[in-house]
Amino acid sequence: MTRTALLVTTAVALSVALAAPAVAAPPVGGDHEATRKAIEAAVGDGVPGVTVTAKDGHGTWSATAGVGNLKTGKPRSADDRYRVGSITKTFVATVLLQLEAEGRLSLDDTVEQWLPGVVRGNGHDGGRITVRQLLNHTSGIFNYTADEDFGRTYFLKDGFFEHRYDTKKPEELVALAMTHEPDFEPGASWKYSNTNYVVAGMVIEKVTGRPYGDAIRERIIKPLHLTATSVPGTRVTMPRPSSRAYAKLAETTTGPTYDVTELNPSLAYAAGEMISSSADLSRFYTALLRGRLIPREQLAEMTTTGPNGYGLGLIKTELSCGVTVWGHAGGIHGSLSEAVTTKDGRHSLALNLNGDWAGDMASVVEAEFCGKAPVRAGNREDSDTKHRVHSDVMSVPPHIG
Repeated sequence: MTRTALLVTTAVALSVALAAPAVAAPPVGGDHEATRKAIEAAVGDGVPGVTVTAKDGHGTWSATAGVGNLKTGKPRSADDRYRVGSITKTFVATVLLQLEAEGRLSLDDTVEQWLPGVVRGNGHDGGRITVRQLLNHTSGIFNYTADEDFGRTYFLKDGFFEHRYDTKKPEELVALAMTHEPDFEPGASWKYSNTNYVVAGMVIEKVTGRPYGDAIRERIIKPLHLTATSVPGTRVTMPRPSSRAYAKLAETTTGPTYDVTELNPSLAYAAGEMISSSADLSRFYTALLRGRLIPREQLAEMTTTGPNGYGLGLIKTELSCGVTVWGHAGGIHGSLSEAVTTKDGRHSLALNLNGDWAGDMASVVEAEFCGKAPVRAGNREDSDTKHRVHSDVMSVPPHIG
């Protein structure tokens, strides 16, 4: 498969690190006009609709642009539930860090200790890979969504409409990854792999004796009262209120647009199946960075990043005005999302695009925290000249994220 166009399509929307200037500027508070212009620019760039919520010392502000339903013209809602893709990874990492704090596992445990024989084949060796390396993507495990047959089956038009309701077991996803050679020796490099978090979810289940989604519900969703957040498992429909989700289901950004709202998210499992809302995501990341979910020692581990800004399921982004935010981006068919907050939790932002082929989420983040409205809606390929990119998408072939 030709992947260049696919990566270009999603790269800027899921950018997580920007070059900072020599002189830093304080966060912008209260005035969200630049953010409003940025989401309107995303719609001008071809996204059906955008919903965004920001919270700072002046209160909570929400806005929408475009539509949530192309047939009826119904606008998007600030209360929309949407599929959050790889933002799921932060929830998974949080649970594992909680389990470490409780002494139920160590991040330096090998995968083989918890899942004997699961990560093995074609050079993969779970006895040499630690839980920490799963969470920071230094394991070298092949990314199962980069498998070409998987991409054709679940991300291109013909395959998607035939298989959108298939149930995939996590063991199947890992087994698919094992048919390929690892990308590198454990700890030798960094590469985003959805398989890492599929395995991480399986580790949670082995440690707790229950589905990983139960752990997320009991340890995060219920304590924080995240009423719009869920781990759907095999449920194909969306909870209300929600908008429709749209995709091209092709290797290009042109051509027909398809409604892809309904799908079985088990193909993402712990790498990206969750559903949430902008308000809930802001609450989650704020609580996490303020130390309400994990002890100080574990939060320090989570926020220890490599040169690319990736920690343990958490991404550090240095914006052009010198502001640093923490969070994650994510995508799944027809849905691109991002949620970030300052480290003190005082200023947060979460947004969603209900189309996966256009729009620049990085510009929305810049607008909110730096007060910079986008110069032009622009082609995302052209606007990516200063970004360091994590290509962590699930929304178009062959990636999940």
